[in-house]
Amino acid sequence: MAIAFSKGHGTENDFVLLPDPDGDLDLTPHRVRALCDRRRGLGADGVLRVVRTKALPDAPGGIDGDVWFMDYRNADGSIAEMCGNGVRVFARYLTDTGLAAGPEVPVGTRAGLRPATVNQDGTVTVDMGPVRRLGRSTARLAGRELDGLGIDVGNPHLACVVDAVADLDLATQPGFDPATFPQGVNLEFVEPVTDDEVRMRVHERGVGETRSCGTGTVAAAAAALDAQGRTTGVVTVHIPGGTVTVEVTDTGSTLTGPAEFVAEGELAQSWWDALA
Repeated sequence: MAIAFSKGHGTENDFVLLPDPDGDLDLTPHRVRALCDRRRGLGADGVLRVVRTKALPDAPGGIDGDVWFMDYRNADGSIAEMCGNGVRVFARYLTDTGLAAGPEVPVGTRAGLRPATVNQDGTVTVDMGPVRRLGRSTARLAGRELDGLGIDVGNPHLACVVDAVADLDLATQPGFDPATFPQGVNLEFVEPVTDDEVRMRVHERGVGETRSCGTGTVAAAAAALDAQGRTTGVVTVHIPGGTVTVEVTDTGSTLTGPAEFVAEGELAQSWWDALA
């Protein structure tokens, strides 16, 4: 049986999408790593399996079985709870392929249900849920200790407000407190431009530095607001892959940004089978 795929990105955070409504694919960590390898496979920051919630044994409770579930895997094969850029691409895929009527699309994730709206201009707005502030911690980078705010947006973040991000070396994993983040953490470095505008770079858990991180932009916005003594606001976030808009309220948050598709096709069955 042919294995179909699509390739898309949200602000250059790129994904391989695998339609698998009934959960038939044996999506092993080895296969995920091979798919995401930019020489060996298709190349991506992660894999999004398009599966019905009822076909996924480890789906969280409270999501209707017929809802499309974003089964997200990091490039290293590990499972992640949530991906803001991934939800935008996922929702756009559902409407573009007719799997969902839109413009409002419920998306199941391991962090819970994430409603998305596919806008007429091709951008997607995602209800990212509440922003939980976890307290202060530090990141270690190039011999420096950087103060940061721990944030949970369905997955863990440590967002550090710094003077400038352009010259930071994120080629290797910055240090963090494993007692505070036992499952690892996404690390954001945030440079204020104005009160309502920031630049951000990110080192993602299980991936490395990426061109963008959707949940990371929400964490960056929350940290920038916190540095001003604010808990709510609308923040424009510039990442290497583009620009998104984040709104943080007293009860939740939204993320609005582009979702693009660049390719579709079929994986060679012999290549897939050889990775078993």
